[in-house]
Amino acid sequence: MDSQHVLTIAQQAMALLMMICTPLLGVVLVVGLIISVVQAITQIHESTLAFLPKLIAAIVVLVIAGPWMIGMLVDYLRRTLQSIPSMVQ
Repeated sequence: MDSQHVLTIAQQAMALLMMICTPLLGVVLVVGLIISVVQAITQIHESTLAFLPKLIAAIVVLVIAGPWMIGMLVDYLRRTLQSIPSMVQ
């Protein structure tokens, strides 16, 4: 196994990480932005008002996209583990 294989595996892992995190972070970002605008308009600055909707949105995204996320992680792990014998030779 040379450094090129290690860098390829790391690059694939980072790309997978970005692909898996994007839906969750995107939804939480949009919900946080909407809550911030509502707080600025109404001048209500309650900390739970900002935290609870983001938490609920994150849970909903995990319920909806969770199987896809787990599937992508399992596929990556399977490919990586199956490629070990060819890298060692």
